[in-house]
Amino acid sequence: DAPRGWAGQMTPESAKRLNFVGAGITLVTVLIALLWAFPIYWGIVSSIKPEDEVVRPFIELWPENPTLNHYWFALTKTKIGYWYVNSIVTALGVTVLTVSTSMLAGYAISQLRFPGRRPLYWLILASFMVPTQVLIINHFVLMADLGLLNTWAGIILPQLISPVIIIVYKQFFDQVPKDFREAAVMDNATEFGILLKVYMPMNWGVTTALSIVTFIWAWNAFLWPFLAVTNTKMMTITVGITQVNDAFGVYYARQLASAVMAGFPVALAYLLFQRRVTQAITLSAGIKG
Repeated sequence: DAPRGWAGQMTPESAKRLNFVGAGITLVTVLIALLWAFPIYWGIVSSIKPEDEVVRPFIELWPENPTLNHYWFALTKTKIGYWYVNSIVTALGVTVLTVSTSMLAGYAISQLRFPGRRPLYWLILASFMVPTQVLIINHFVLMADLGLLNTWAGIILPQLISPVIIIVYKQFFDQVPKDFREAAVMDNATEFGILLKVYMPMNWGVTTALSIVTFIWAWNAFLWPFLAVTNTKMMTITVGITQVNDAFGVYYARQLASAVMAGFPVALAYLLFQRRVTQAITLSAGIKG
């Protein structure tokens, strides 16, 4: 016979066993979260320590003499204002151009019939196998030939390749009922009008999620902005913080303070739009899976 409680009625022993398993899973989750968060905590705490406390050979979880001098140094003695402006302009430029062009490409591949449509889609899928770092030399040579190094355009243009966003839009447009498109065609709407008036109102959630993730990705980009910019005033914040040093050596607390200031905007964006960020990551993971 089946044990008592098997068909919907839980026995006390089963309840205790489930509670024990749940407590174990919760404990492991908390420990993993603490391990993940500790470097962030350590960086923030170290940024408010005097330099002599940072370089001590033992661990101190809280500074003896907290100070904000390192933040003041970053604000007054570096070009962090320029770096913030450059990061905002380039991140917004990458976000707007990537999302808008990917939406147009996804709509065309999904809804239009033109020669070479399938090979184009296969080419986009195949581009997943090409790491962005492989294209760095080509990008650098092209931007140098165009005279776009040390410019906002030179930072933005090579970062506009994002096949995953095209595929996300393509799959979304595939799922929209054909009746909406047919009704718009009967009203003599153009393809651009159909996209703006029929499909766009349906995908604001997807667009918002992808825009937030693209902005965070563009803000955090380091390799290409590091190679494309040598003028200190044109550096983005992620590249500029590497310049926060001194003629007499590296000051770790100053660099950590600059790193905290660099990461604050994206951390705030994630906290404010956590649900949208999670949605975009889920969409991207579903495509790549």
